[in-house]
Amino acid sequence: MDQLRQIVKSGEPSTWDNAWRANVTPWDAGEFQPPLREVVESSDIDFARHGRALVPGCGMGYDAIYLASALNLKALGVDISETAIGRARANLVSINIPPPGEVSFETGDFFNFKPEEKFDVVYDYTFFVAIPPKRRVEWGQQMISLINSGGYLITLVWPIEPPSEVGPPFFVRVEHYQEVLGEAFEKVLDKVPETSLPRHVGKERIVVWKRV
Repeated sequence: MDQLRQIVKSGEPSTWDNAWRANVTPWDAGEFQPPLREVVESSDIDFARHGRALVPGCGMGYDAIYLASALNLKALGVDISETAIGRARANLVSINIPPPGEVSFETGDFFNFKPEEKFDVVYDYTFFVAIPPKRRVEWGQQMISLINSGGYLITLVWPIEPPSEVGPPFFVRVEHYQEVLGEAFEKVLDKVPETSLPRHVGKERIVVWKRV
């Protein structure tokens, strides 16, 4: 993570593109995260099988593509890095998504994102921990405004490591999400995934929140 922290400057979102151009992307596993599939394919939660999904900080787009394919949703991936979005679009060309699922990608700032329609599923993997902690309240307000009543926010909380003042990624615990989501969301799932990438074992939790 030291190399990433030398490139990405806290409070300067545009520097994330520098990390992508330098291929310093330690969060990118080259595939969607196994805990996402675990929670989507379980019978614990009745996710929408039509509607819209959003993945902020989508990177190469693996998770948006998975949500569109698995849940038949119109998925949108948003990232502040033009390089990441270019790679996500290139990645999408070789993938066949069963209709009615659809995927699109756009470059943009999550905090200034104002879509015409709300979303039924939003997935956050490493976006929350990438932003300066002082902006987490804004993150919570944006999630409240973006998700339909009855919709779900899926958070893969990683990396869960000892407290630290440096980042990104910044120190995180499940309660940090709860603090900024408040009473607008009900936590409906919180567990250690049964399936994790090797370097994630013991350092992550999958947590699902329902918009009330």
